[in-house]
Amino acid sequence: MPSEHTIKVAKIFEEARHKQGLTQSEVAEKAGMHPNSYAKIERAESEPSTDSLRKLIKALKINPSEVL
Repeated sequence: MPSEHTIKVAKIFEEARHKQGLTQSEVAEKAGMHPNSYAKIERAESEPSTDSLRKLIKALKINPSEVL
């Protein structure tokens, strides 16, 4: 079962992606990761590494304080 933080991060990423009208594949490409890896993060099935988290925050133009 995912932690509350993992679920929160997943929702933040999903909402930011929808607001920007991006697909999961587009976000993954911007962040330099495999689309399946990003999809797992967004579904809270996987917790992003620190490096992936940094890349996704940049790709989605999210304020880091929202995620951390």
